[in-house]
Amino acid sequence: MIDTVIAGASVVRPDHGTVDDVDIGISNGRVSHLAAGLAATSDAAEVFDGSGLIAFPGSVDAHTHMGIYNPLDVDAATESRAAATGGTTTVLNYIRTGQYYLNRGGPYADFLPEALALMEGRSHVDYAFHLAPMQASHIDEIPALVDEHGVTSFKIFMFYGSHGLHGASDDQASFLMIPPGERYDFAHFEFVMRGLAGVRRDRPELADVLSLSMHCETAEIMTAYTRMVQAEGRLSGLAAYSAGRPPHSEGLAVTIASYLAHETEVVNINLLHLSSAKAMDAALRMDRCFENVDFRREVTVGHLLADIETAGDPWAKVNPPIRPRSDVEVLWEHVLAGDAHWVVSDHACCQAEAKVSAENPDDIWLAKSGFGGTEYLLNGLYSEGSKRGLGLVEMARMLSWNPARRFGLGTKGTIGVGYDADITLLDPSASHVVRAGESESSQGYTPFEGHELDGRVRHVWLRGRRILADGQVVGAPHGQYQRRPT
Repeated sequence: MIDTVIAGASVVRPDHGTVDDVDIGISNGRVSHLAAGLAATSDAAEVFDGSGLIAFPGSVDAHTHMGIYNPLDVDAATESRAAATGGTTTVLNYIRTGQYYLNRGGPYADFLPEALALMEGRSHVDYAFHLAPMQASHIDEIPALVDEHGVTSFKIFMFYGSHGLHGASDDQASFLMIPPGERYDFAHFEFVMRGLAGVRRDRPELADVLSLSMHCETAEIMTAYTRMVQAEGRLSGLAAYSAGRPPHSEGLAVTIASYLAHETEVVNINLLHLSSAKAMDAALRMDRCFENVDFRREVTVGHLLADIETAGDPWAKVNPPIRPRSDVEVLWEHVLAGDAHWVVSDHACCQAEAKVSAENPDDIWLAKSGFGGTEYLLNGLYSEGSKRGLGLVEMARMLSWNPARRFGLGTKGTIGVGYDADITLLDPSASHVVRAGESESSQGYTPFEGHELDGRVRHVWLRGRRILADGQVVGAPHGQYQRRPT
């Protein structure tokens, strides 16, 4: 007995590299059949007509920050709805100890169970966590996090050495809530790498899915350039913020991270949200230099859609910054060349009243960093990518297959027999203008306001259950924690 047949859609299969005219049979939450004419020959309980639509595997948004500015349980409810409207069926959420998130330090043995409890029963999409070892004792916890909780991916924020989340700061201890006498610096980064490399050697069966993600910006360069830009006073808004965190700061951090990865044999390195031509150039150079390191390169939909002239000051303040149009165009060249492995949202819902300073709302230096955008992930890449010649298979690889493989989501990433029935139907004939007021996110604004996007997500299934119908979220939340590898 087949529960549901989705008939008539063009089915994108990134693992096969094809777009097939087949019907999709769903049984017990998994894809059970892929065959032409299935709707006419099966005894399915439900047949859904997907004629004229494109069936993508549900997006794996591999970089989100739910709970960073709002309580985690609140974000789990509202921002997962936004994810569902964008065709995302799994989010991988970066969290850490310290200010923001749960606003506490201490061991992950206490922190992670609390985070899991806050998410449980509230998310409309499946979810997992990346964790950042912020203090020395966290390195010792990595084996237990892997074995007991199925956390297989970890993170380093390279710019925290002299910066807080929003700008220059020397107050490391209170911001990061690390023990007295400890420093979050290059030495700590090295020891995190050595710790993860050791766990990887001890668990060869997990070697392919244990990875370390790097936010690559150099604190010392940013500190000096921020002072220069502020003293000069010639630039303002997003242009000033980009100049104060210049692209070569990214490139230098990529280089340092890459050599440390080589030195420590951590092997699997994810270079996050590369925002500029110089950052991507450095990443590719390091790839050629260190053949023993398995690099993955990430780009965000925000850095592909917005630039310092179009995004709106200061609403698009984010780390690393939104860049000039020349950098945007170079990023697209790399996407089309296959140099970017996945595209993400870096979704961090910062509500309008919290985003800017009440006294100086136009001051970019006082605004908070980060904004949401998971609801535009598939649609944004499809709209702009289609105009530039990006194929459907390549889109599905960057949005689903590649991140699922890297991060141990073995049941996700494609539309194939035996995989979770995470399916998104996009209408290529539709177009719409982005309006923040129409979003399920609680943010209240978007840097993409007024952008006209081709295509529109219409329907989404999560493990065989429809969570989006005609663009509207339906049903109670039934997203589940993904203990990796799945």
